[in-house]
Amino acid sequence: MDQVELFKALSNKTRLQILGWLKEPEKHFPEHKTNCAFNGVCVGLIQKKSGLTQSTVSEYLSILQRAGLVTATRMGQWTYYKRNEPAFEALSNLVASEL
Repeated sequence: MDQVELFKALSNKTRLQILGWLKEPEKHFPEHKTNCAFNGVCVGLIQKKSGLTQSTVSEYLSILQRAGLVTATRMGQWTYYKRNEPAFEALSNLVASEL
C-alpha cells in the first residue's frame, strides 16, 4: 500500500463522497437493478449522482483504483466499481499503528 498515493486519493471531497456511496450502494443507487454489493455500480450512475462529467468521474475512479480503494469489473461495455474492503481494513491498521 503506497501511503502517499493512498492519501492523495483521499484528498478530494468528491472522491470521498464516491467511497461513501459505494459503502452502501443499495441505499445510494436504488435505481441499480442488479445486486450492487456483488457487481458494483456503473460509472454512469456515479456520474449522474455526482453531477460531474463522465471523464472526470472516470479519472476519479481510476485514482481510487490505483490507490487500491476500489475494484473494477468489466461487463460488456460497462465497468462496475465497488469498494475494496480489505484495503480499508489495512488503512485502519496503518492509521492505528503508524500515524
